[in-house]
Amino acid sequence: MTKRLIFNGFSMNVVSHIYHGLWRHPESRQVDFNSLDYWVDLVRTFERGKFDNFFLADVLGVDPIYKGSWDTYIREAVQIPVNDSSTLVGALIHATERIGLTFTSSILQDHPFSFARRASTLDHLSKGRIGWNIVTSVSHNAAQNFGFDRIVPHEERYAWAAEYVDIVYKLWEGSWDDDAVRADRVANIYADPSKIHRIHHESARYKVLGPHLTEPSAQRTPVLFQAGSSRAGRAFAALNAEGTFIVSLNPQAARKLVDNVNQQVVAAGRKAGDLKYIQGLSFVVGSTDEEAQRKARELDEYASIDGLLAHISRDLGIDLGLLDPDRPVDELEIEGVQGYIRNFEEANPGRRALVRDLGHALAYNTRIVGSPETIADALTEWRDAGIDGVNLIYQTAPATFVDFVDHVTPLLQARGLAQRDYAPGTLRERLFPGSGPRLNDRHPAARFRGAFSGNDTRADLALAET
Repeated sequence: MTKRLIFNGFSMNVVSHIYHGLWRHPESRQVDFNSLDYWVDLVRTFERGKFDNFFLADVLGVDPIYKGSWDTYIREAVQIPVNDSSTLVGALIHATERIGLTFTSSILQDHPFSFARRASTLDHLSKGRIGWNIVTSVSHNAAQNFGFDRIVPHEERYAWAAEYVDIVYKLWEGSWDDDAVRADRVANIYADPSKIHRIHHESARYKVLGPHLTEPSAQRTPVLFQAGSSRAGRAFAALNAEGTFIVSLNPQAARKLVDNVNQQVVAAGRKAGDLKYIQGLSFVVGSTDEEAQRKARELDEYASIDGLLAHISRDLGIDLGLLDPDRPVDELEIEGVQGYIRNFEEANPGRRALVRDLGHALAYNTRIVGSPETIADALTEWRDAGIDGVNLIYQTAPATFVDFVDHVTPLLQARGLAQRDYAPGTLRERLFPGSGPRLNDRHPAARFRGAFSGNDTRADLALAET
């Protein structure tokens, strides 16, 4: 049986997300990003195309890290202004019926207790359609907006993330027993106090007694996504994530990445297949390859090289605008997203990534231009290389998405590469057919189920004494 691909509509609540400069194109509606009507129309396009998920990226700061200032970011709207992704997801729940809704939240921006409650609330309201993209943030300004002088070192961020997810796992999986809610009108008992537990988490960074204030939602824990492709990021994904967003430059590089991370997944006590690999790709669709190439050339006239380099500069933590374009990137001290360099070198064995290679690495090296047949053939090759799905990146919105849904999706459905309709159940059940709505027992969060029974009386007595 042909393995179908997962399809995510990929966006951000901004004017310019990835293909900087193209917001100026006449068919672009991206300047309407503050309008809920724009987003409702967009997500309904995804649902019409039977996309699995709408994934919203997010950032928390703007650094003066391109040509020594923040001017390019502000002038060209390079991910600023940017609105909160979880708020938009909440607004879109009622406008949709089946599609998953995934938002980004950094360990920087919210205390794990309040974040866990927000995620559970959204999962309740959506009947189990919520995903969380776990990020550690790379921007110094993001850190400065939350009380730090600068972003903490890369390895320390992932140690922080490991504790953060443990806390929310404790709240989601361990605080309420499965049968805690009785909703017994006759006995006037909504929930059984003996089946709701405090979590007793205490460390140098966090002190969380609990209990979780929200009863378990359909999924308990939202579907967990992660995008880091550094060594620490891949290790974190192998242990925690159910989907990891990758930006391999070709199918061969994707195969290497999938094989490498799957080994780590197994070493972490999980099974290959517990982690889905979602490749970032963009498309220019034409009735013929020649027409698509013409469309691509026309779109490229609006591209901003400064905008692209500014974006990469922020993610890498180095000012590419001040560097020799022929300088090898591995000579630089990089504290940002190390995965860009790793992805380039995996795709180009024996080549060192140069500064100039990074300008297009974010977007154009993973763009497929052609007829629906050409695109379907290319996606077959990517699927055969081991990816499980696609994060569809727009060049102009909503036109990029509409073209794909109207012209490519029907062919993919005919070939068995895309779903024709939604299966019943939660987002997790649709992404992992045959699974239940909740995390499987191999996931590290499962160890907190039933872990806190018997400790509540002691804690409450101590509280009463104070």
